[in-house]
Amino acid sequence: MVLADLGRKLNAALSSLNRAPVVDEKVLDATLKEVCAALLESDVNVKLVSSLRQKVKTKVKASLEAGSDKLKDGNKKNILQKAVFDELVHLVDPGVEPYKPKKGQPNVIMAVGLQGNGKTTTCTKLAVYYQKRGYKSCIVCADTFRAGAFDQTRQSATKAKVAYFGSYTETDPVTIAAQGVSKFKKERFDVIIVDTSGRHKQESELFEEMVQISEAVKPHMTVLILDASIGQAAEAQSRAFKDSADFGAIIVTKMDGHAKGGGAISAVAATKTPIIFLGTGEHLTDLDRFSPQPFISKLLGMGDMQGLMEHMQDLAQQNPDKQKEMAKKLEEGKLSIRDWREQIQNVMNMGPISKIASMIPGLPQDMLQGSDEDGAQRLKRMIYISDSMTAAELDSDGSPFMEMGKDGKPIGLTCRVTRVAKGSGTSVREVEELLCQYRMMSNMAKQAGGKNGWLQAIQKMQSAAGGRGRGPNGMPTPTQIEAMKRAMPPGMLQQMQRQMRGGGMQEMMKAMMQGQGGDQMDMEEMQRMMSQMGGGLGGLGGLGSGMPNMSDMFKMMGMGGMGGGGR
Repeated sequence: MVLADLGRKLNAALSSLNRAPVVDEKVLDATLKEVCAALLESDVNVKLVSSLRQKVKTKVKASLEAGSDKLKDGNKKNILQKAVFDELVHLVDPGVEPYKPKKGQPNVIMAVGLQGNGKTTTCTKLAVYYQKRGYKSCIVCADTFRAGAFDQTRQSATKAKVAYFGSYTETDPVTIAAQGVSKFKKERFDVIIVDTSGRHKQESELFEEMVQISEAVKPHMTVLILDASIGQAAEAQSRAFKDSADFGAIIVTKMDGHAKGGGAISAVAATKTPIIFLGTGEHLTDLDRFSPQPFISKLLGMGDMQGLMEHMQDLAQQNPDKQKEMAKKLEEGKLSIRDWREQIQNVMNMGPISKIASMIPGLPQDMLQGSDEDGAQRLKRMIYISDSMTAAELDSDGSPFMEMGKDGKPIGLTCRVTRVAKGSGTSVREVEELLCQYRMMSNMAKQAGGKNGWLQAIQKMQSAAGGRGRGPNGMPTPTQIEAMKRAMPPGMLQQMQRQMRGGGMQEMMKAMMQGQGGDQMDMEEMQRMMSQMGGGLGGLGGLGSGMPNMSDMFKMMGMGGMGGGGR
């Protein structure tokens, strides 16, 4: 994943700060040196990196001088981390609000960019994005320079069920663009996307053509399509396009590759133009809305619960009845194997596991390095296993597969496990792992649901705090945090923290990401895990490891990560 290596290096630099016994100027310089080295290695412009270093040092020194002489080292670390975070956000946030299409009127968007940057594919993705949100969208192919450009537009638009316009006979792109836009305006389309020929900054004729198209269609917004792998050339290329087309937004493509990606950051700073979307894959739905703070938050391993909630809400809107039914079951603290299967299917529909995992606060960076293909294959095998179960087994709590002792604790597995393994073409061990993971989630649901569960308590706390977080990135304000503290039932936080010390969820995510279940698990280990899970929440350790204190816990709650399920 583009910029993943930068994220790991930045995370390592800030982690080394936490290990420092005393925070002085020497530690500050060493940390900034690591941060700047990571940015330079990722192709971020040298001048930008130098400016960031100076701004961070100035901010930190000003904060330390304004504070007391007895300022604790922990607070000093927080000051430095916040300064680095703020300046990284500033790098990708020029402070300019991009144009937002309005329903009920034609909004013309013109796409420009270099050859091979993925303009045509991105135009279709953009049309699909707006179409899913209720806009009547279409594409005009004004690319007469590249052979097969209109064929590509026709194929992708037909697949996406998006209206399109182009010509095999007309050779003047300005005429095609004008005719297409005029046609779709008469047909009352909301979003009209004009795809232009790819060009290079040295090709003056093509740049003149781009200006002529712009004058003919008068776009409400011109978007630069920028390849994430462009590197140090990004600044010069983006300036050339800015001078000619004066684009108002940037879409960065091929973010699922292995390029360094820092050039895109340089382009934002050079042109003072905001990024609005990231192309994260080859599928038509692989276009993510860009927000500076959540982007840097994910980059530093802090997660993006707001983005995760939005992603889940988009899925929920596709099948609202099922989501209401699942919310009711969670509210009651009930979760069957069939429900768990549906959740696995939902995870598969959400996209690559690494993308979803990067949104969860507290998951270690090394967990995000697993192969998405292996993870997807592992999820498919879990579906195969559940498909080999009977209706009664799917609607159960897993007890038909467990042989219980006189004390009610599991002592072994029944022959059903072997039958399911043979029927699904998997191993007995994989069936055991599925049952373990189901038990983890089932016990989480039991702890969260019911009259005295977490969902009810957290909803009351959020209500007392005035609803969801009103701060940046969905975070609660200090006033909201205090209100939530006052509304928290006695002993609730201690109970949550005590139960979070387990590593079940973290191990489960690791197994999905890396396509393996770790060391071989014998029957004795299986029984031990089942016994432990029977005692309560065995599995939220992955989140807990990254959120050991009250402040961070409330941040998570304020972003609606747990309170939304029961509504």
